Amino acid sequence: MKKPRVCIFSTCMVDLLFPNVGQAMVEVLERLGCETVLPEQQVCCGQPTYNSGYAKGSQKTFKNEIDALLSMDADYIVGPSGSCIFMIKEYQDILKDDPVYGPRAKEVASKIYEFTQFIYRVLGVVDCGAELDATVTVHRSCHMTRLIGERTAPFVLIDHVKDLQRIPLEGVQFCCGFGGTFSAKHPETSGPMVDEKVEKIVDTKAEILVGTEEPCLMNIAGRMNRLGHKIKVMHIAEVLNHNVDPSRIKYLADTDEAVVPANGEGVF
Repeated sequence: MKKPRVCIFSTCMVDLLFPNVGQAMVEVLERLGCETVLPEQQVCCGQPTYNSGYAKGSQKTFKNEIDALLSMDADYIVGPSGSCIFMIKEYQDILKDDPVYGPRAKEVASKIYEFTQFIYRVLGVVDCGAELDATVTVHRSCHMTRLIGERTAPFVLIDHVKDLQRIPLEGVQFCCGFGGTFSAKHPETSGPMVDEKVEKIVDTKAEILVGTEEPCLMNIAGRMNRLGHKIKVMHIAEVLNHNVDPSRIKYLADTDEAVVPANGEGVF
């Protein structure tokens, strides 16, 4: 059987500040039978400038990203951030009147997935074979849940990690206050939001905070550090790549588990 060829959308945050997350993502995907390729031409997805009102000025960045991601002739495009993934999905609407990049943007949108969404809903994997003997709580991504519509894939995968105990986070549906440029432009609003999030995380008494968005984790970790809370922070890719026993990898088709709906019906 031909290996799925996966183009890695690294995101600028992971590429520049948290390469360990990108490495973990690649190692998980390759262990699950994917061939991965990384286009060097990719930079930022353009979300910071676009959301700041520079709609026209951001299009050069959009087009560069489209060219980069399609240059690898991959079956799928996978990235570690639902927020950035959604920005790229938006290209097809933003560039719909462009005779060249309109169709190319549509092709990118049809291939791109957030990391956990791809593992669970495309590869059909429920257990990545990871082991982590710790109590964790999970920060749920606003953009991933509200814009992409994926609420449950990360939780399904986390709950199958051997020896891991997940503690529910009160107010899991609330934003951490980062919101990209929002935290810089509106610190008087962002600050109390992250303080509330940190308070709820500390209340769980979990050893580790896990999330799917590195920018959110950076925001929360920074605040916890300044307040003196010693809670470890891990991206879910690092959790799914921790102490892996490949013999424990399990596919949905080999279990009697039902597919959990992305919209969280019956779960969240």
